[in-house]
Amino acid sequence: MPPRERVLAALDHREPGSVPVDLGATSVTGLHVSCVEALRDYFGLERRPVKVHEPFQMLGWLDEDLKQALGVDVEGVFPRETMFGFPNEKWKLWRTGWNQEVLVPEQFRTTTDSKGDTLIYPQGDLSAPPSGRMPAGFYFFDAIIRQPSLEEETLNPEDNLEEFVPISDAYLAQLAEAAPAAAASGRAVIASFGGTAFGDIALVPATFLKHPKGIRDVAEWYMATATRRDYIHQVFSRQCEIALANLEKIRAVVGGAVDAVFVCGADFGTQISTFCSEAAFRDLYVPYYKRVNGWIHRHTNWKTFKHSCGAVEKFIEAFIEAGFDILNPVQCSAAGMDPARLKSKYGGRIVFWGGGVDTQQMLPFGTPEGVRKQVVERCQILAKNGGFIFNPVHNIQAGTPVENIVAMLDAVHQFKGTQVHV
Repeated sequence: MPPRERVLAALDHREPGSVPVDLGATSVTGLHVSCVEALRDYFGLERRPVKVHEPFQMLGWLDEDLKQALGVDVEGVFPRETMFGFPNEKWKLWRTGWNQEVLVPEQFRTTTDSKGDTLIYPQGDLSAPPSGRMPAGFYFFDAIIRQPSLEEETLNPEDNLEEFVPISDAYLAQLAEAAPAAAASGRAVIASFGGTAFGDIALVPATFLKHPKGIRDVAEWYMATATRRDYIHQVFSRQCEIALANLEKIRAVVGGAVDAVFVCGADFGTQISTFCSEAAFRDLYVPYYKRVNGWIHRHTNWKTFKHSCGAVEKFIEAFIEAGFDILNPVQCSAAGMDPARLKSKYGGRIVFWGGGVDTQQMLPFGTPEGVRKQVVERCQILAKNGGFIFNPVHNIQAGTPVENIVAMLDAVHQFKGTQVHV
């Protein structure tokens, strides 16, 4: 099958003939910029600085020549602005702390503090407080919490809604070009429009706002989901209304060029447990997921993608009831996330997008032989009867040996009858 048809078959729980592969099509299925450069060198591609299209995690852009070398089947359409609130445009050179020369957007502006940490600024405004920190010797940014002091009597849900606004004409114009261009690649298209992530903890600190208001501390937000539930409901309800209005405008300009949409990246699991009870999840989150997913399924052919790391097996039934078609990243090393059990219990009702190899231990620290063995085992389990898109468990991190990444690719392509190793 051609790439798009292969992905669509898997999404429809049909045997695609070979396992579809995603690398780099979303902000949770990508590669660190250093790994992208290493892969370009490995495959003997033209040496040039790699674009950092997602600076929060320092993810590298895959150019067409590398996509072909990797044998990917999915193309991504990304939000207009980065996690730091500036658009990916007018690229300039920047040298990282690990001495890699990369390309970053014009408004990617940083300073270095007395400890040698790199500070980055919302919307590139050096007069605003920095919103991200990359500690010396590290490879990505952490959010800087900039929550003002909270006074219960003046706490206003509107303060946690300031980032949720009607979609701009500029963004719609970009989507009108980007989505058809992605579809023209012949690959399946997954789009990340933004605005539909209810309580995504990566977004709560609002690294893209200069002076965020409301509840912006991660711990405070988690506590608020238990102690200020009426407040959270008010935030989610209004956010949902704005999101649905935006989706109507987006559908009008992208239409059938998109095959799947990244709805939400809110994590609900730790390595051993969850952040809330199943009852709390159903009360606080499911109603809004149902509204968004229901609208998408009524008005489009898009499949809906839910990202959640961790031990979320007890939430999968609720994910399905809420209308999600896809679960990512399938963190098989977490408690209760045995791939064979997941496939047996849920495999006919939800697509597993990820889980192809462990990125905490095996991929960065294992041997190529160990990587190959795990990839084949996961494919044998998860790819049966379709319903599986190959991707590692989350982004491939800095320091991962290129030999292990290539072993991963060799294994999945050999499993589907082709080979990319050169």
